[in-house]
Amino acid sequence: MHFCVIKSRTIKILIAMAVVITLLTVSFYGGTCAEVFFGYASRLVPIYNVQTEEKVVALSYDAAWGADKTEDILAVLKEYDVEATFFLVGFWVDKFPEKVKAIKEAGMEIGTHTDSHPDLAKKNADTIKQELEVSMNKITAITGDNVELFRAPFGSYNNTVISVASGLGLKTIQWNIDSLDWKGLSAPDVNSRVMNNLSEGSIILMHNNADNVVQSTRLVLEGLKGRGYKVVPIGKLIYQDNYVIDNAGKQIKK
Repeated sequence: MHFCVIKSRTIKILIAMAVVITLLTVSFYGGTCAEVFFGYASRLVPIYNVQTEEKVVALSYDAAWGADKTEDILAVLKEYDVEATFFLVGFWVDKFPEKVKAIKEAGMEIGTHTDSHPDLAKKNADTIKQELEVSMNKITAITGDNVELFRAPFGSYNNTVISVASGLGLKTIQWNIDSLDWKGLSAPDVNSRVMNNLSEGSIILMHNNADNVVQSTRLVLEGLKGRGYKVVPIGKLIYQDNYVIDNAGKQIKK
């Protein structure tokens, strides 16, 4: 009788272990229960910056609302012989097609910032795909170039956002230096923020219609030049293949 009790208890333990193992392999919001249970849930992240020993950074501008400062920004970039990256929202492209042409003709890189500037982390995969495809088609129709870079509005993303973008051939780009120019900071204050956070492989975020963006651009470029940094578009800063992205968003060459 004692043997039967022990055997029955052992069988129950084995069954319980089998149930736990099965549950830990079940998919749960894109990962497995095991990943959630043991605290190593896989999380996709955009490229915030790049690991490199070269003194090189990328300057980027988000364009969503106004456009009256765009030509002046391009003039300053030309003066310093710099190529930057512009992330354009679809409705901005609709409203300012001549500015899109000017950005293209100035030799700048153009990425998508979605079509209507929604919080994509709150949208389903179909809506995300539509937002990206529509905006990409609008940009390509004017520039003739394929769009390869994407920045999420508000910097808001999740695994679905990055997965859908990747499926469309887009690399999702964040930033590791926020100039905060959108808050109306003075040009010296913007420059100080950039210089104080500067490192090799940085991606700098600015906005094409911020209050002091033209003066800020000049000061930042002067500061970068003084420190011996080269400015390139994001597409030339990042690695196109054979890389990993760590948990902090740093792109690292394998």
